[in-house]
Amino acid sequence: MSYDPRGDHGAPGGGYDGGNFVRSRGRRPVTDYGSTLVHWMRNRQPRSKGTFKGEAERPSASYIVDMLPPLARVTNPADSVPTKHLHSSLNKIKHPVNVVRWTPEGRRLLTASSSGEFTLWNGTGFNFETIMQAHDVAIRALAYSHSDDWLISADHDGIIKYWQPNFNNVQVIQGHTDPIRDLAFSPNDSKFVTASDDSSLKIFDFAGGVAESTLSGHGWDAKSCDWHPTKGLIVSGSKDHLVKLWDPRTQRCLTTLHGHKNTITKTSFERVMGWCLATSARDQTARIFDIRMMRDICLLRGHDKDISTLSWHPIHSNLLSTGGSEGSLFHYLLDEPNTPAGQATSTAVYESSDPLTAPAQSIYPTHKLSFAHDFAIWSLDWHPLGHILASGSNDRITRFWSRGRPGETDIFQDRYHIGEAAAEAQGTWDRRGGRRQRQEEEEQELEDEAEGLVDQKMPLKQMANSFPGLPGLSLPANGIPPLPQIPGVGAASAGGVAPLPFPIPGAATGPLPLPGGLDPSNPADFAKIAEMMQKAGLPPPPPPPGMLPQGGFIPPPNFAVPPGFPPPPPFAQGGVEMQADGSNNGRRRAPLPSQEESLRMEQKKGNYTRVR
Repeated sequence: MSYDPRGDHGAPGGGYDGGNFVRSRGRRPVTDYGSTLVHWMRNRQPRSKGTFKGEAERPSASYIVDMLPPLARVTNPADSVPTKHLHSSLNKIKHPVNVVRWTPEGRRLLTASSSGEFTLWNGTGFNFETIMQAHDVAIRALAYSHSDDWLISADHDGIIKYWQPNFNNVQVIQGHTDPIRDLAFSPNDSKFVTASDDSSLKIFDFAGGVAESTLSGHGWDAKSCDWHPTKGLIVSGSKDHLVKLWDPRTQRCLTTLHGHKNTITKTSFERVMGWCLATSARDQTARIFDIRMMRDICLLRGHDKDISTLSWHPIHSNLLSTGGSEGSLFHYLLDEPNTPAGQATSTAVYESSDPLTAPAQSIYPTHKLSFAHDFAIWSLDWHPLGHILASGSNDRITRFWSRGRPGETDIFQDRYHIGEAAAEAQGTWDRRGGRRQRQEEEEQELEDEAEGLVDQKMPLKQMANSFPGLPGLSLPANGIPPLPQIPGVGAASAGGVAPLPFPIPGAATGPLPLPGGLDPSNPADFAKIAEMMQKAGLPPPPPPPGMLPQGGFIPPPNFAVPPGFPPPPPFAQGGVEMQADGSNNGRRRAPLPSQEESLRMEQKKGNYTRVR
């Protein structure tokens, strides 16, 4: 996973170029895994023969070309621990990032924010690709199907949406009346389960979009759920401190796991072997349960604050990453206790004489990123190849993490490991330079977003000079609709109506008789027509041309609406005023809304409530 460090391009070192000042901008970091995969494929061999015959990687920069993907070293998870910060991606309008999910092919990262927006980031250059308004409220959960053909999302209003890989929305269903906190697909993608704040879980038929059954048993909000990757087994975690395992066929609770002392924040089955279940809670611990024994075997310690989320590695079954409510990111190897000095080393449950009664083994972090984010980490997700970890946080930033390259040692002294103040004191981080780099990255993201949205802008709506109608049909003149033309017969007369090819009895000497005794030479009485239509239960017709100005629907002074017609849209007389100098096309901007009012409205939605 080669990584291109930041450098300068454009005018060397900035300066003047052709009379214009050009500011140098660092190259965008790129994580290209193509060369490492090709290197492994050229030198791999069957596992019985050692799986790899190429040169071993050593801690020197010259061995960067010998880096291997995690699939090439399935028995060495320590080489996949993400210790290096790659890039921080942020939107033009920043919102807390609630969910991050890699697309199934790993080319892009999909993030869902509290504003209801989907944002796609490039998986190698980490630049902005596209953004769309997916929901009207905060998105709380995302899940891709195992077949990689579907994406489902759920929001704070309990609405579930179906999406195709090209983000075409094909279905919207009301799953719950309360917020949906988590969802997961069944192994064959025919069903999915949701966890909601109404303390229940619902199993939906995916094809029909209807709830088939409800799992009831929690005494408080259901905060998390997961479906076993190969078995008919569902796990749920709730605010009542309980973890429950369910049989989706009979809707029966198989067992209740009592291990945590506070709200369960995340439950997740291990995907490689399928025998372990990880749970995290607000009691500053995470636990690993063995579903064969229905008991906890590992107790993950080390966090000083609540654990908000966790994620299993897709290749190594013993590598687990956790995110804290204060922004810390810890990585655990379940077969390495890493007991701190002065602490008693505990014995693994499998090695004890009585595994059913032995206490859970305490595991401490293999690596700590204590300052990964400024606020709580809401979501973690590994790249399908297992070489990049993405994190979404309440600080409105999406960050990418990977392992360090051979020979890199200064990454352990950066601001994500020791904090900004300590890194500045050691000279590994410059506050002013970091602020300038952050500004440059934001400008680059703005440029990428502007360029990416050019092709997505809808054509400008042009003001119609007449009233709306069906395309290709002329509007009535004086309230009398024109006679339809017969295609291919005759030519249009001066009045715009084609002559009929055959005579009509009783109408040979004059124009066609009109219904209701209407005289085409006199304008119609629209009040009478509206009254007749109202008695018949029909909506009133639109006013004919000439009653309103052609330039739009703004009525002139002393305009009287004919009886029987609805009044025109309200128009504020003081909203648009003429400027004295005639600039700005003779119009002046209306007064802006009060910022205090907008702030109060946002605070009612739960935003901007914390003083920074």
